[in-house]
Amino acid sequence: MSYFLVHLPSGWHVDQAILTEEERVVCIRFGSDADPTCMKMDETLYGIAERVKNFCQIFLVDIKEVPDFNKGGK
Repeated sequence: MSYFLVHLPSGWHVDQAILTEEERVVCIRFGSDADPTCMKMDETLYGIAERVKNFCQIFLVDIKEVPDFNKGGK
């Protein structure tokens, strides 16, 4: 179901999604589109997307394509 949800292709796009949304909560799923756990989460998020669209914007970030968020905290 991940192909039905908006993917953010870079760290800059993640920042912009957070900074520009003023009305709604921004929900970002970080993970791999091919991971079975993420696939289940994507299916769940897709299932609720229509019901929450007025107060929550859902995005996906594939950490294999956008490695900006793979670094551990320092």
